[in-house]
Amino acid sequence: MGQDLRGPQGTPQGTQASGPRCIALVGPFQSGKTTLLEAILARTGAIPKAGSVDQGTSVGDASAEARQHKMGVGLTAATTSFMGETYTFIDCPGSIEFAHDMRAAIPAVDAAVVVCEADERKLPQLQIILRELEDLNIPRFLFLNKIDRANKRIRETLATLQPASRTPLVLRQIPIWNGDLIAGFVDLALERAFVYREHKASEVVQLDGGDLDREKEARFSMLEKLADHDDALMEQLLEDIPPPRDAVFDDLARELREGQICPVLLGSAARANGVSRLMKALRHEAPGIGETVKRIGVADSKEALAYVFKTMHLQHGGKLSLARVLTGRFDDAATVQASSGEAGKISGILAATGAHETKRASAEAGDMIALGKLDAVKTGDTLTTAKIAPPSLVSIAPAAPVLAMALAAGDRKDDVKLGQALVKLNEEDPSLAVVHNAQTHDTVLWGQGEMHLRVALERLHDRFGVNVKSHPPAIGYQETIRKPMTQRGRHKKQSGGHGQFGDVVLEISPLARGSGFVFADKIVGGAVPRNYIGAVEEGVVDGLARGPLGFPVVDVQATLTDGSYHSVDSSDQAFRTAARIGVAEALPQCQPVLLEPIHVVEIVCPSDATAKINAILSARRGQILGFDTREGWTGWDCVRAMMPEAEIGDLIVELRSATAGAGSFTRQFDRMAEVNGRAADQIIAAHRAAA
Repeated sequence: MGQDLRGPQGTPQGTQASGPRCIALVGPFQSGKTTLLEAILARTGAIPKAGSVDQGTSVGDASAEARQHKMGVGLTAATTSFMGETYTFIDCPGSIEFAHDMRAAIPAVDAAVVVCEADERKLPQLQIILRELEDLNIPRFLFLNKIDRANKRIRETLATLQPASRTPLVLRQIPIWNGDLIAGFVDLALERAFVYREHKASEVVQLDGGDLDREKEARFSMLEKLADHDDALMEQLLEDIPPPRDAVFDDLARELREGQICPVLLGSAARANGVSRLMKALRHEAPGIGETVKRIGVADSKEALAYVFKTMHLQHGGKLSLARVLTGRFDDAATVQASSGEAGKISGILAATGAHETKRASAEAGDMIALGKLDAVKTGDTLTTAKIAPPSLVSIAPAAPVLAMALAAGDRKDDVKLGQALVKLNEEDPSLAVVHNAQTHDTVLWGQGEMHLRVALERLHDRFGVNVKSHPPAIGYQETIRKPMTQRGRHKKQSGGHGQFGDVVLEISPLARGSGFVFADKIVGGAVPRNYIGAVEEGVVDGLARGPLGFPVVDVQATLTDGSYHSVDSSDQAFRTAARIGVAEALPQCQPVLLEPIHVVEIVCPSDATAKINAILSARRGQILGFDTREGWTGWDCVRAMMPEAEIGDLIVELRSATAGAGSFTRQFDRMAEVNGRAADQIIAAHRAAA
């Protein structure tokens, strides 16, 4: 451990990454990710001046929807260079509603910078993001932002944040205090103190007095955590031998890459404080594409491979597939095979460089690029230039949707246009889902929350030019009967020439819940000829399509017991009409009752919000089945309940409000249940008014 392994420029020999690197900026909502990206681009000279999210001048959050809402609603990529090396940063949305973009992008990045602040309310969001990174073994730094607003000592802050991480959070820096204000920081690995300067690189200062004592104590604590995975370092600490600084840097780099620690850096993105130290940490310690391809399971291959992590449909530029080149080289106009089995020809390679996209002739391992007009390629596909489709390297399933709205084109002539736009929207964002409800005839768009669906509507209008009307989706109410009834249905019509004649006797009786519909016949002696019995069943089905309460009728058996026919005037249509008439006349006398769909709902939430969740469920006619700790999640609970579908509609809005944006739920249909009294009267009246 005492051997100097660092090269002439102070970097660990044999460990520093080669080639372009890709870094994800992730973190809770409004933690300052986009502001940090601006500070990095300005400090590295990619842009002349850092833009502002509030003023709509940032490179990140550049879409119309992001600027309108002043929040990230999709990925933004920007490339810059630092000390002769190329870095592409992917600014990921912080809201849980847009988390799929982050989840699809992070498998192919080399490392992540988790931007957070000392705010306990955002701890559950931080835990969700760290869990995603931990599960994929992605090396990660934690950038403690807004340090200039800190009102706690750094050790208290670290103790607050540690429960969100399953790996130790290791302080790389401690602040220098000037009264109650933070004036700079001490780099514990470098053993050097820096004073912040507004929007400039920090200035090195002499470390003495109390700051020196604090540095020694904090550095020893850092070394103790590193020594948990380094026996030689542990021996040096036990023998009170100061370890070589270069060996400490090597340990930091190795343990970061192996997922044994999460280094914590300090700064203020708005003031560009801490940006240079962050970049130097990325340069010396973050892995490169060589280690990334091993992590995601790329076999040794001489062929070019790329992973598509985002699909975009531009208003005038066609389809773009954002991809990370993993191995080999891709040339413009090359034919590629996708892991889905589809093939396509690249029509343009674009590189994200700050606020602009520039064309390039080719791309090599490590590059983050956009490939033009690969119409058959989807998000999550692996691409190759080989003649055989490659195996899929990454599989990211979207989270279950939690909120829905029914859509219709503002003008009927735009129905086809709306359908095409929804397909493109779903290609861009697989966490949206489009369902065509056969019972209610609604086209239903499902999403991850209120803002998610609002942004989807804005994109339909602004980018795809479709005016859309939206309303809450209809609930799948049904009705059934409580008592049996025998009813004759007769249809007789004479209008010159052949007439129409059909006559049936139907026995209508209730079935057990969930049985659906059963048809039987007990015809003897040819009262109804066999060739008309199929038409009778069709007529019964017609009559059950809308019961006396206004909804489809289920859990009913219809038995054809008798009837009569005319040798000339009887027909399939006549018997079908007669059966429909018989059912329509029988049902009102069978004590019809309203049924509503009941779902099993499973809510995950921070434990301190469980009492609020229970109250929300009770207020929404929920029957709580029980709750338990969420397996593998410290400080989280899982609550199970039975809830009517009508009460689940906007549940997520209230749930997110009660959990600082972190809670979510899944649901599964369980059964249909009777609704009686005033609640049933209100549902029936509302349905009739809307008809």
